[in-house]
Amino acid sequence: MERVSKDNYYLDIAQTVLERATCLRRVYGAIIVKNDEIISTGYNGAPRGRKNCVDLGFCTREALRVPRGERYELCRSVHAEANAIISASRRDMVGGTLYLAGRDAQSGELLGDATSCSMCRRQIINAGLERVVIRRTPSEYEVVQVKDWISEDDSLPEMP
Repeated sequence: MERVSKDNYYLDIAQTVLERATCLRRVYGAIIVKNDEIISTGYNGAPRGRKNCVDLGFCTREALRVPRGERYELCRSVHAEANAIISASRRDMVGGTLYLAGRDAQSGELLGDATSCSMCRRQIINAGLERVVIRRTPSEYEVVQVKDWISEDDSLPEMP
């Protein structure tokens, strides 16, 4: 019997966590792991006490036909990565890994292009996480070194 790799094991757990997500566009699950111990989990959904898009039956960004990656201020959800970070202590996260899995909410297909938005990247950097492992297929994934997000500062304007 061949054992599943540790990265795929944790990605499977992140994929289970996304089953709680409440977005009508894309659902994400994230877990933070350090020293082979799960520190926290998170999925995308409205802040505690507020109605979720699935409860309201509509997505504002979808209704306004906002392209992916734009106008996040219109979104009701807190992202999976942010929720996982909020639920953990920084001292427990420093040097750890965030595992991220995403699916299309309508089709249920895995998102081969899943990634963290610029705001979540900033939070991941400040949390002191070392790596982000993103599921691409049921068995393939991409490993991002957070130091690369630091050196490739996407908040600086491109100069001509």
